[in-house]
Amino acid sequence: MKKLLYQLDTDAIPSVFDNVVCYDGGADHITALGGITPANVGALVDGAIFTRAPKDKKNTAIFVGGANMAEGEALFKAVRKKFFANFRVSVMLDSNGSNTTAAAGVAWLAHGRSLAGKRAVVLAGTGPVGQRAAVMLAREGALVTITSRELDRAQAAAKAILERFKIEVNAVEAADHDARGRAIEGAHVVFATGAGGVQLLEERHWKDNATLELISDANATPTLGIEGIDMMDKGAVRHGKTVWGAIGFGALKIALQRACVARLFEQNDLVLDAEEIHTIAKTMVG
Repeated sequence: MKKLLYQLDTDAIPSVFDNVVCYDGGADHITALGGITPANVGALVDGAIFTRAPKDKKNTAIFVGGANMAEGEALFKAVRKKFFANFRVSVMLDSNGSNTTAAAGVAWLAHGRSLAGKRAVVLAGTGPVGQRAAVMLAREGALVTITSRELDRAQAAAKAILERFKIEVNAVEAADHDARGRAIEGAHVVFATGAGGVQLLEERHWKDNATLELISDANATPTLGIEGIDMMDKGAVRHGKTVWGAIGFGALKIALQRACVARLFEQNDLVLDAEEIHTIAKTMVG
């Protein structure tokens, strides 16, 4: 029986990246649909859960994607709300690659060491990857701060994290390089999760930081997010800090997404969101 994956995207045009990686994760056929919302997803879920016998339902799965995390979470919730008894299929949320990217980055940061009690700063942490990275760093025991150019955006993201995960993070306004340099003073961990091509931190702001131990930059589009780090860095030591670039931990991100998709077809009641994907990532790093 063929493994069928329904890629439900909140964007008008479904992600090609997700489509390719999900095929590589073992799906035999993917139906990619864009513009999916809680209002129109019901019939699609019904089609997925009512068509195969109980023993065969594990061969159908749903992947929720799209650039907007809030829309993705709402769609993910609406999909799951349609499930009842054994009329359900496995489902995964990875809006904008947020769960798999954040999990891969944090898994490397925490590999072989404890982050408990460490101060961690997520630069430009209001986006999907930043919010998920903040959550996962906190799950590792770190004391987390997220920055934004606008305080109200940082506070809104912190509130969303508290409501969804019951995790408290600090919110700081850091509108320019110098402000972000001040924001990382006393930090042990920095994870940059800003938009592609936007530099968040100059090398002069971090190279002599006495407390800083670990740095990761999720931006693979020049100009990179953190000056002085190469996108290929994978645990390289620069100025006494251990650093990762986007490609350096990106191999784990892609492998993780593939592995998660493969797991969707092992049972019909698996739910993969931040917590579950973070746990899986920690078993794959090394």
